[in-house]
Amino acid sequence: MRLRIRPGSAVGGHARVPGDKSIAHRWLILASTARGRSRLAGMPGGLDVRSTAACMAVLAPKPRPALETWLHLHRDRGADERQGRGFTWNLNAGENPPDASTLDLVLEGDGRNALAEPPKRLDCENSGTTLRLLTGLLAPAPFTSLLAGDASLNARPMERIAEPLRAMGAVIDTTDGHPPVRVDPVGELHGITWEDGTPSAQVKSAILLAGTAASGSTTVVEPVTTRDHTERALQALGGPVRIEGRSVTVEAFQHQGFSGTVPGDPSSAAFLVAAAALTGAELHIEGVGLNPTRTRFLAVMERMGIPLTTELDGEEVGEPVGAIHVGRAGALRATTVDVDELPLVIDEVPVLAAVAAHADGVTRFRGAGELKVKESDRLSAVVEGLRGLGGDAEVEDEDLAVTGGGLPGGNAGSGGDHRIGMAFVVAALAASGTSEVEGIEHTEVSFPGFAPALGALGADLEEA
Repeated sequence: MRLRIRPGSAVGGHARVPGDKSIAHRWLILASTARGRSRLAGMPGGLDVRSTAACMAVLAPKPRPALETWLHLHRDRGADERQGRGFTWNLNAGENPPDASTLDLVLEGDGRNALAEPPKRLDCENSGTTLRLLTGLLAPAPFTSLLAGDASLNARPMERIAEPLRAMGAVIDTTDGHPPVRVDPVGELHGITWEDGTPSAQVKSAILLAGTAASGSTTVVEPVTTRDHTERALQALGGPVRIEGRSVTVEAFQHQGFSGTVPGDPSSAAFLVAAAALTGAELHIEGVGLNPTRTRFLAVMERMGIPLTTELDGEEVGEPVGAIHVGRAGALRATTVDVDELPLVIDEVPVLAAVAAHADGVTRFRGAGELKVKESDRLSAVVEGLRGLGGDAEVEDEDLAVTGGGLPGGNAGSGGDHRIGMAFVVAALAASGTSEVEGIEHTEVSFPGFAPALGALGADLEEA
């Protein structure tokens, strides 16, 4: 699907964003392996989260009916959003597509030991989070599992997960370092202390999930802090979790059922924040997650000249929730995101690059090599797309450099990557001419109804 973007409109007002998919993955796994009833509200219906729900429906017999019903409600939204079939944007009406995110998902669990052997390969589709977290969950299971995904996911590295789990005693085989991944049964896992030179919240989470079923203590030491949703949830559920600086330790325990409302996704909010700032409008986003390991992009945007404030309203299963307010931005300026800060804005680099294209000077993202092995090679995709819109960017070894000064407009493609497509739409809102972005249907992965949400806030968009 191709979206035409005409500049000149102010994108502002009041908004909410879909639930945080990073949190949703983890809560789905924890609710499905809890003992007793869990009630999850605000579960986002993006494709990645649905991949985790579908896998847990296979693995967890008692929660299966509720998960299958929830999946069916979301599938009714479109036959195949990845290909753009059976889906209507309804941009002119300014309405979000109907979904089931307002329905509570109620799961009755029998505990981690009640997981059942999957009758066939677990299809993680395009979700790296699903595959990596489930590998950790299944490492101590008394049965064999085979996990794989689509062509894009099957090209992503998996030895970073397999190596520490093998050190715990797990029997894991990858395919030349990539999916499909085979997890065979093992008698018992044992705790380890793992120091990873490359920061990754997914690696950390896989180890911690395995550690909840291992003997002794399991410790992960990070080179820099990454998002901490797993340890926050385990701690909120009463788990024996110790956090000391960049070190997280967990011991074996079985959690009980819980209730929570998934906070709005700050990574999704980042696109709306950027849209408002680039079009000179004010915007208030309510009910969004304010976890400090996820909101570092706000500090980067403030350095670039965007006036921002946040307000904390409460907590959900250990996650802070509140509001983000965007003031009217004036002239923007370039900044540098250093190696230590980069992991805390890893998902927001594409949208920060979109803002940087309109700033004064050259913005640099240092040590961004991890972006080469996301849903796409995001470094190359950012360069290609910004150049397609008339801008200038380049990759220098592991760094991304974006030259500001504005964009004349043009054509760009998502390359099948949800964050890349949304970033180019946002960048085009402040271009001097009309632009078109192709492959916008892939935004369904993390931000269902992204284009209609922008339209409702004032953006001038239409299907091309």
